[in-house]
Order: sequence, then C-alpha cells, then structure tokens
Amino acid sequence: MATPDTASEQTRPHDRGAARLDRVAGARLVFFAVTAVLVVFVATGALSLTHAAIGVAVAAAAALVGEAARQHRPGVVPEAGGGTVALASGPIEAMLAGLPDPVVALDRDGIVIAFNPPATALAPALRLGEPASFALRMPEVVAAIRRAIASGEPQRAEFSERVPVDRWYEAYVTALRLARDRIGTGPDLVLMTFHDLTPLRRVEEMRADFVANASHELRTPLATLTGFIETLQGSARDDAAARERFLGIMKQQAFRMARLIDDLLSLSRIELNVHVRPETPVDLAAIVRQVTDAMQMLARERGVEVSVAAPSQPVMVAGDRDELVRVFENLVENALKYGASGKRIEIALARHDGRPPDASVSVRDFGPGIPPEHLPRLTERFYRVDVAQSRAEGGTGLGLAIVKHILARHQGRLAIDSTLGKGAVFTVHLPLASRERGG
Repeated sequence: MATPDTASEQTRPHDRGAARLDRVAGARLVFFAVTAVLVVFVATGALSLTHAAIGVAVAAAAALVGEAARQHRPGVVPEAGGGTVALASGPIEAMLAGLPDPVVALDRDGIVIAFNPPATALAPALRLGEPASFALRMPEVVAAIRRAIASGEPQRAEFSERVPVDRWYEAYVTALRLARDRIGTGPDLVLMTFHDLTPLRRVEEMRADFVANASHELRTPLATLTGFIETLQGSARDDAAARERFLGIMKQQAFRMARLIDDLLSLSRIELNVHVRPETPVDLAAIVRQVTDAMQMLARERGVEVSVAAPSQPVMVAGDRDELVRVFENLVENALKYGASGKRIEIALARHDGRPPDASVSVRDFGPGIPPEHLPRLTERFYRVDVAQSRAEGGTGLGLAIVKHILARHQGRLAIDSTLGKGAVFTVHLPLASRERGG
C-alpha cells in the first residue's frame, strides 16, 4: 500500500496537468475577452481596424506564452496561496520582436520586462528592470499606464515629439491577467503598442492645404465671371464694345477653370496609379521630337528658337507614352512661358551607361532664372515663383507637380538647376528598358 507521501507524489503529475489545463483555459479566456473588448471599440468607432488587428495579435501571443511566462521568466508574480511564479522575458521578447510597431511589456508595477527593437528606436532610454516612466517622458503615456493598471481597461493616448522633427504617435496600453487563480485584481502583464501617426497627420495637412489652394484658384475666376455677368446685366447691358471685351475675358477665365479642373483630375489619376510601374517599351527620342514639333507654333508666337539634340537611334524606356508626352509638354511649355526673354531653348536627349543605365532629357532656357530659395518647392501643388505672372500666362500651379508624380510612377526623377540671369535647366532621368540595357 502506498504511503500518504507516496500517494501525494503519484497524484502531483495529474494535479500539475489539471492546473496547466486550467491556466490554458484562463489564457484562452483572456484572449477572447480582449478580442471582445477590441470588437466593441471598433464598433463604436473608438479604434481603427488596423489597431484592433494588432491588439488581437498581441493578445493571442500573450495567451500562447502565458504558461511559459508563468514558469520561466526572471522576476516574480504572486500566486494564489502566497507563492510566486517566475516569469521569463525570452518568450515575450521573441514574440514582441515579430511585431512591426514599437511594443513594450511591463509588469503590474510599471517595470519594463521586455521590448522590441522599434521601441528602442522610439525610446532609447528603455532599460529592463527600470520603471517605464524613466524612459517615456510623455505624461499622456504614463497616465495611460496608470489608468490601465488601475482599471484593467485598454487605454489610448496621443503624444507628439518636436525634436529633431515634428512627429505624432498614439499609444495603446492593455492590461492582461494571465492567471485566473491568482489572488488580487492587478494585471500580470501590461502591453504598450505605439503607432506612428506622422504620415497620416502630414497627409491630412496636405489635403487641407490642397483643398484651400484649389478653392482659392477656382474662386478667383468665378468671382471674375460673376462680376462681368452682373455688369452685363446692369450698366453695360446696351454697350456693345464693353460686351465684346467682357465676353473675351469671361471666355479666358472659363478656359482657366477648365484647365485647372483637367489638371486636378490628371493629378488624381496619376496618384491613383503611382504604385503601378508601366512596362511598355517606348522610344524617348520619338516622344521628344513629337513634343518639340507640337510646341513650334507657341515658340514662333513668342519669338523663341527651339533646338533639339538627340541620337538618331531609338532610346527605349519602359513607360506610358501619353504620360511621358505630358511631362515634356509641361517642361517645354514652362520654358516658353517663363524663359521666353532668352529667345532660345535647348532640348538635349542623352543615354548614360552607368549602373543602372538611364536616359536624360534636359530642357534649358536662357531667361531670368529662378531664385535658389524657390527651387526645393517648385514641384509642390500650386506653388508659384511669381503668382501674377503665372496667372497671366494661364498657369494652374500644378504642371510640375504632375511631372513629379508621373516620374515617380516611372521610377524616374527630376533635377532642377538655375542661375539668376542665366536661365534654368530641368532634367528628367528615366531608367532604360530591360532590352535596351542589354543592347
């Protein structure tokens, strides 16, 4: 017959197995509870679907490592009956390392027990075994940690950094209880996930600026049209000479609005497909000659001589022919409008056998040139060096922005060089087509 001690030894494996099953069930319960909370947050609009997915992934990983964490991690967490269980940082660090966003794991006292490399980049002062508040000098985040530990509810906080550049972040703090049978109500683990809001904020600012600029550009011709219509309906009703003059101006303003709308639609289409690189081989030399021939009438009207230097053999690039025609039309038209005082424009096409090989097309005018402080901003939407001259020439302020986005889709680039009094050079660089590289 087995002694009481022997019987106790025989039943321990079964007890340990049952306890382990209970803890696994508890981990699953935590996972489903966290998932349910996140679903509620998404349904109420308080949480984006992306962040909810990250939260579910973190909860699932925490549930999977919960048992290992209870048995192996350095540091202790009180258990039922006054005992302690060791917690291992290894499994948690391995789990956090697979997440793209910065993530920090804390114990119930706010002490750092694990973090991943992106978190180090965000907060270089993070140290294992030290309070998170030492490294995270963001009052909003520290307050969110305290609220999460006290309430057990997920918390969200936004904060910004002004040095070295403006950046915006949001932090999600989730308190996890991994052991159902532990005495006390505090969490076993606190996970902090950080998400960089900077791209979204900058897009929001760009959108706001774009709407404001577009509204302003449309408001001016609309105000002109309205004013002339009211004049024609009033004092100039029977004035034939005034009517003819006003109708000419109104036609010009209507064309300006139509061109602005066309440019806005073109820019939207290009941005929509900017990630899709064209693969059709096209002859860049033929495109340059086509554009030059089409611009000869405008050049003669302004008394400008246009010369082209291009190789006789084709220069093949992978691209959208219509979009590349638009690029060189915009560049040559700008040279004719703003560099006409130089009376000469030179267009040069060259092939470069570098690594990787590419082709370049330069459009050079000999006009007044562009002040250096304007060069970095020339490709911004609605940016103009001389607003009055641009509007007088019928410009929309979108031409170079369209050029930039078309070249981005073609994996090309635009270089701008200018010296005051000596004109400006706009150079397009495009990679050669695959078959051209091997030729």
